[in-house]
Amino acid sequence: MRGAGVVVTGAGGGIGAALARGFAARGARVVVNDIDADKARAVAAEIDGTAVPGDASKALPAARDALGGAVDVFCANAGVAPVGGPEAEEALWAAAWDVNVMAHVRAARELVPGWLERGHGRFVSTVSAAGLLTMVGSAPYSVSKHAAYAFAEWLSATYRHRGIRVHAICPQGVRTDMLAGTGPTGELVLAPTAIEPEAVADALFQGIAEERFLILPHPEVADYYAARATAPDRWLESINHLQRKVEQLPGAAGR
Repeated sequence: MRGAGVVVTGAGGGIGAALARGFAARGARVVVNDIDADKARAVAAEIDGTAVPGDASKALPAARDALGGAVDVFCANAGVAPVGGPEAEEALWAAAWDVNVMAHVRAARELVPGWLERGHGRFVSTVSAAGLLTMVGSAPYSVSKHAAYAFAEWLSATYRHRGIRVHAICPQGVRTDMLAGTGPTGELVLAPTAIEPEAVADALFQGIAEERFLILPHPEVADYYAARATAPDRWLESINHLQRKVEQLPGAAGR
């Protein structure tokens, strides 16, 4: 990683900030992107990186300039998790699709041609276990994260023989502002096994060293993923059991 040009979106806090710190500690030149300009600048100052505030989908031109043209690693980490199901407003569905999926597609559209020409590049997608399983209480998040995982998988299947490495990070609960914002659902479903963002970064760097596509900071997710594939009705019944528990929580009326 020493000297590599790295871009991390959604890096003003949580997993993104931990990734930025981890890359910087390994000698990379890091661009910190976040919609919150103050947070982006604070993390960049801490790691002697460069802040590029703003929409994750539009960060690459300025990031390239900051890195002198070469982006070796792109971490598509920015994400949103609106609550609700089919009744959620169109704008919330559109935001989830735009940030959680299309920002990844746009970045790859800009980066892949150059990576193919150079013969190397690394795309890191912060997917969440919701992309392998589901997320009680948020259909837009679950659906878009499934798509984010599918896109990362497609990139790896298509370009790995041409030097492009792809990693999909799929943690369960992580102690971030996003987890705090999920309210009673997150407290019941995710908080009991929540880990620190630094543990997610550590899992990624171990996965990079081993050149693994699927990064599971919570190893038990592999068992859940297998159960979903091999015993779908039993698995859905267990998730529905969680849903019923959520509906019984104070303030859960209307879920």
